[in-house]
Amino acid sequence: MDLCHWWRYTVTLLIGVWSTLCLAQTTPPIQTTPRTKSTLAPTQQSERLKFRLAGYPRKHNEGRIEVFYKGEWGTICDDDFTLFNAHVLCRQLGFVSATGWTHSAKYGKGAGKIWLDNVQCSGSETSISVCKSRGWGNSDCTHDEDAGVICKDERLPGFVDTENVIEALSGQGDEYHIEEVRLRPVVATAKRRLPVTEGVVEVRYKNSWSQVCDRGWTPKNSRVICGLMGFPHERKVNKNFYRRLKRSAEAKGKVTVAASRQKLKSKANAKANANVKNSAITTNKRLYTERQKSHFLVHSVACLGTEVHLAACPLEFNKGNSSTGACEDGMPAVVSCVAGPLYTHNVALKKKLKVSKNVRLKGGTHTAEGRVEVMRGGKWGTVCDDRWNLQSASVVCRELGFGSAKEALTGARMGQGVGPIHMNEVQCTGQERSIWSCHYKNITEEDCMHTEDASVRCNTPYMGYEKTVRIGGGRSRYEGRVEVLQALPNGTQRWGLLCGDGWSTKEAMVVCRQLGLGYANHGLKETWYWDSSNVTDMVWSGVKCTGSEMSLTQCQRHKVFNCQKAVARFSAGVICSETASDLVLNATLVQQSVYIEDRPLHMLYCAAEEDCLSKTAAQANWPYGHRRLLRFSSQIHNVGRADFRPKLGRHSWVWHACHGHYHSMDIFTHYDILSVNGTKMAEGHKASFCLEDSECQEGISKRYECANFGEQGITVGCWDLYRHDIDCQWIDITDVKPGNYILQVVINPNQEVSEMDYTNNAMKCSCKYDGHRIWVHNCHIGDAFSDEVERKFEKYPGQFNNQIMN
Repeated sequence: MDLCHWWRYTVTLLIGVWSTLCLAQTTPPIQTTPRTKSTLAPTQQSERLKFRLAGYPRKHNEGRIEVFYKGEWGTICDDDFTLFNAHVLCRQLGFVSATGWTHSAKYGKGAGKIWLDNVQCSGSETSISVCKSRGWGNSDCTHDEDAGVICKDERLPGFVDTENVIEALSGQGDEYHIEEVRLRPVVATAKRRLPVTEGVVEVRYKNSWSQVCDRGWTPKNSRVICGLMGFPHERKVNKNFYRRLKRSAEAKGKVTVAASRQKLKSKANAKANANVKNSAITTNKRLYTERQKSHFLVHSVACLGTEVHLAACPLEFNKGNSSTGACEDGMPAVVSCVAGPLYTHNVALKKKLKVSKNVRLKGGTHTAEGRVEVMRGGKWGTVCDDRWNLQSASVVCRELGFGSAKEALTGARMGQGVGPIHMNEVQCTGQERSIWSCHYKNITEEDCMHTEDASVRCNTPYMGYEKTVRIGGGRSRYEGRVEVLQALPNGTQRWGLLCGDGWSTKEAMVVCRQLGLGYANHGLKETWYWDSSNVTDMVWSGVKCTGSEMSLTQCQRHKVFNCQKAVARFSAGVICSETASDLVLNATLVQQSVYIEDRPLHMLYCAAEEDCLSKTAAQANWPYGHRRLLRFSSQIHNVGRADFRPKLGRHSWVWHACHGHYHSMDIFTHYDILSVNGTKMAEGHKASFCLEDSECQEGISKRYECANFGEQGITVGCWDLYRHDIDCQWIDITDVKPGNYILQVVINPNQEVSEMDYTNNAMKCSCKYDGHRIWVHNCHIGDAFSDEVERKFEKYPGQFNNQIMN
């Protein structure tokens, strides 16, 4: 090698070594302990790291990854980011693994610090802090490079969500931890009924169930257990009853031993005598040892009563064969809970149990989850997610008759609300009876937007709903043919199909909810799914649900089976989805844009062809004369978690030659003029001839455009605008007499397309018509007011003062 080549080789080697030392530096944790191959304990830290998913739009298991370090939230740069990094981060967030990751700030740009850059994990690390990187706060990135993760929607066993974020706990290591908690009923009648409200507290550890010693057990401990089991309150346990059971068990053990000893005396064979003696001793040990020592894993539980999980309470584990393994002078902890109104069997008690009328949950897949809305001054409004945590969420859950909070969700995870935001920076201790008793701040316009609406998922009692229905034959677990478990006259059960006649999205919603599969995308009247279960007989017909039921058994159905096409092909099916759209009309724009037009008949031929005029128009002297039209603009926002798409694909859209466009939905909106008693005085409808993104929120791109036979829909965070000056954007009021009325607009009236919440699809306004002019005021979404205010609104629709609104 000549001198030139030797020098070049030496410089290259030095640069490589220097680069490796700089870029492959291990991220220095605040404090670490040496790791060896034999220890799997997480890195000990004097300060806990916190992690959260942020950004919009996103699902609950995906988003921009943010880390809380040294008192400040920050992001991670996407340089050198891999799926291995995502695996580590998803586990720290409480998920089992990652399914993907994103770059270039897909979920929006973060703010503040970029804590980590050039992160390189192998995938097996217990914390991102022990992966290689440039070090904390050392980055040359901008927030345009913020990384995101997509986690598998499956939680780690026994994860503890201490706030709305998962803390990286160093804790007690992997050897001892609480995986699951249950109440095991002891009384025979309780074993046969759900929910189980009273029983022995048991924890799962290494695939077996162990008991908790009741020494020092307090009502605060019971409150935590009841909340975890889905119950709002605890009640006093009759301990004397369980002590008698214990003494009875002990007496049985002594009788067994005495009987065995008596048997020993009658045996002449010394060998048999020894065997029976050993058997008696074994029986004695089993009755006492299993009850007192090997079944007791946890003792010295000292909850404050505000925790959302037993694992968050101070407690001790019985390790190995230590003397604390026995529960001396104690017995298994027993807890008794009070079920909420939705889950109690006692009719008298159900009437006494009252839930708050000033708090509600909207947009969830069932009644125990959703966007938190509170009543103030007769108007419903949302709660901003600043400082939103499990303690505050638990107050809401218990106030509504559920248990403690399973999750405190931020970032409008259950869709965006409309109207006012009533509360910000809510801080509860967890003991309050109402969220209004917690400390909070009032809202200013600069504080929050509806993209920051707080949501909750509450613990609910186990009811076994999923055992009586199943779907099969689909391409995934989210779709298939519906089968129900039917009791037969001979006392046995077998599975059967449902008749598809009349099956709709409402019924499909109940099935998806019952199976924990989210929202219903479609209710199928005809299925071509593979017969995976060999079930061919139909057992139910005429199923009719409101859409709010928790189980199909709560819906109406024929007492006697009656199906026109009783073959498997025409059985009911469903397609479920974890997310759904949510359409809301801009009520203010309707009120601002309304006016009357007398339009000549010769300009209404196309409108008449599309049935946009009242029935009396057919008797008019065409083309002479005119029709009086109430015109207004309609701006429809998608504030949900999925794009709103027509039920039918483009191949099924209908071409209308007169207007020269396709209809993707025959009826997209209903327009009505109602009398005070609710009678329709005039009506109109709007076909979705062009569902598209007219405008979007900042940072969201348009996806749908009608031009050139394009795809139709409304993207999350966008809105579709039907201007007041286009055909059929009106109600024909030619035949309406002067008086006071209600203007009503209903989006997606037949519920053909799945939404998170149908109750906000209607808008109402007060109207006064004098035969020449019309005044429209108090326009609001149908469920925006309290029941009392809404009753006043419907009784006095022509009022012009704001008494109703105050």
